[in-house]
Amino acid sequence: MTRVLPTIPPELVVVDEDEPCPYLPNRIARRPLRIPIRPLTSHELDARLEAGDRRSGPFLYNQRCDGCSACEPLRIDVQAFEPSRTQKRVQKLGDRELVVEVGDPIVDAERVALFGKHEEDRGLRQRERSLDAQEYARFLVESTAPAIELRYREARTGRLVGIAITDRGARSLSAVYTYYDPDLVRLSPGVYSILTQLRMCQQWGLRWLYLGLAISESPHMKYKLGWLPHERRIDGTWRRFERA
Repeated sequence: MTRVLPTIPPELVVVDEDEPCPYLPNRIARRPLRIPIRPLTSHELDARLEAGDRRSGPFLYNQRCDGCSACEPLRIDVQAFEPSRTQKRVQKLGDRELVVEVGDPIVDAERVALFGKHEEDRGLRQRERSLDAQEYARFLVESTAPAIELRYREARTGRLVGIAITDRGARSLSAVYTYYDPDLVRLSPGVYSILTQLRMCQQWGLRWLYLGLAISESPHMKYKLGWLPHERRIDGTWRRFERA
């Protein structure tokens, strides 16, 4: 049954039931899906991110899994971040071979095909088939928060090779989803995309880059733990983790 939460703006809880965990095998997850009655402002988005919320399409969610706390929201302290030598090499290579564009999120055949290729190669598909254009739009274009699309193109050919959907708050950016051509793995496009968003935060005077959920038991989600210094929301409190 739909219920209303007295937040600002109010939110409708549209789904709240157990489901197979999308991150860890043989686990049951519960992540109620909520939709605000109007789009969030940048300050309201910051408040949701501070509370550990994530966004998927027009929905917000927060983990409410019985007996499991594997998912930990993670954010990078932009002011304190210093790239490692490896990250500096990735940035230098990406700056030489890629062009970054910023625009509104859109859907077209090129993006849908690239998304499907990335999902298939990385073993991320949880459905029998890839998303179609309507499903892609619902997942990555429809939004209840201020969102931008980072487009990564080959400098030599202009070919689209990566997309990052990113929400913009008043004090933060939030990485929603990134996908790229797996044939260009030598460029470490996922790492380069995070570095690009960190650079944007620095240029725009923002404090935090939210990377979503870090899960040490998941091979696809534990990489976020290596971005230091960062804070993780554990038992409702943000705890800081420094570089050793």
